[in-house]
Formats: sequence, structure tokens, C-alpha cells
Amino acid sequence: MKRATSVDAYIKSAPKESQAKLVQLRKIIKTVTPKVEEKISYGMPYFHYKGRLAYMAFAKHHIGLYVMPPVLQNHKADTKDYHTSKAAIQLPYNQKLPVMLIKKLLKAGIKQNEAKKK
Repeated sequence: MKRATSVDAYIKSAPKESQAKLVQLRKIIKTVTPKVEEKISYGMPYFHYKGRLAYMAFAKHHIGLYVMPPVLQNHKADTKDYHTSKAAIQLPYNQKLPVMLIKKLLKAGIKQNEAKKK
């Protein structure tokens, strides 16, 4: 598969079952962070706001949302129902996106990036 050069191209190249969730996740990110810059990094959509804010990627059974550490570690109670790693949370295709949780994680990332810039 050829690497995407834009977020639109990445979403278009994704399997049909993941495209709607990718579009929804992108909208959530842009709603929470209207001044976010979209780029492609490591072959996946990357969202920049005063530093690295988030990445997203499709997988076979889920969408991966990657936020910068220690955001997920600081929200363990909120993410206990999801498979997580140091920087990623898996959002299964067979479940609705947890919009409020995603917004909470993004806002924590924004706060973290703004604190670094001061």
C-alpha cells in the first residue's frame, strides 16, 4: 500500500468499515482543538497543537488513538474498559466512539502542550 500524503488520502485508503470512525475521530479532534495542524507522520494522521497532540490509525479490529504520555497513565480509571498501552487506546469498531473520553484525553494533551510552551 502506498503511504498517504494527507489525512484525506489516509482516510480514503482505509477499509470501508473504518472510514466513518476515522472521519468522526478527526471531527472530534478538530472540534476540541480548532487551531490544530494536520500532518502525516509515521504513515498516519498526526495532529499538532503547540507540540505533538495525537495520532490516529486504523487496524483490523479497532482505531488507535495515540496521545502523548503521560496522558493515558493519568486517566487509567477512565480508560479501564479499553485496551491501552503507554500512549495508545484501542477504540473497537463494534462500539461507538467514546466522545467524552476522547475529548477529555485531548484536553489533557492540550493542557500538557501549553504548559511545555510556557
